[in-house]
Amino acid sequence: MSGAGAPTTQAVDCSNLRVAVVAASWHRDVMDGLLDGALRACADHAVTPEVLRVPGSFELPVVAQAAAAGGFDAVVALGVVVRGGTPHFDYVCAAATDGLNRVALDHTLPVGFGLLTCDDEAQALDRAGLPGSSEDKGYEATAAALATARVVGSLRASVPAPAGRAEGGRTDPR
Repeated sequence: MSGAGAPTTQAVDCSNLRVAVVAASWHRDVMDGLLDGALRACADHAVTPEVLRVPGSFELPVVAQAAAAGGFDAVVALGVVVRGGTPHFDYVCAAATDGLNRVALDHTLPVGFGLLTCDDEAQALDRAGLPGSSEDKGYEATAAALATARVVGSLRASVPAPAGRAEGGRTDPR
């Protein structure tokens, strides 16, 4: 079971964070479960997210990048890719994963990874957080992004700006 060994987390107040939840539209039942889990996690952490819908998982990175550029403190990316009979699965999974990782590292932005990459729809449904599912990956990805955003925020708050620099990296005119 992929959920074995998962950390225990406590919901904390993250109401000061601006969070985008980017959700694909393919496989509506699975996506409804993932999005519901993400919204429950946001509510548990006192966050009101902005939900942004995209056609599919391939489009997650570009909207995550736009959200990063738009000043969000964290992004949660939700999608599902189900293996078929062509290499399409491999290309979409790799592109979405690599793109989301690039957004996180390029922007020093927590990106909750809620992209399910499954062999069949039954596996996806079992991870979607629906009644009868064994896992709730939408909730988990969101809680991870929020916890990471708090760590990143505390690091930013504890590191003074370099001499001659004001907040945001602009040169201090004094």
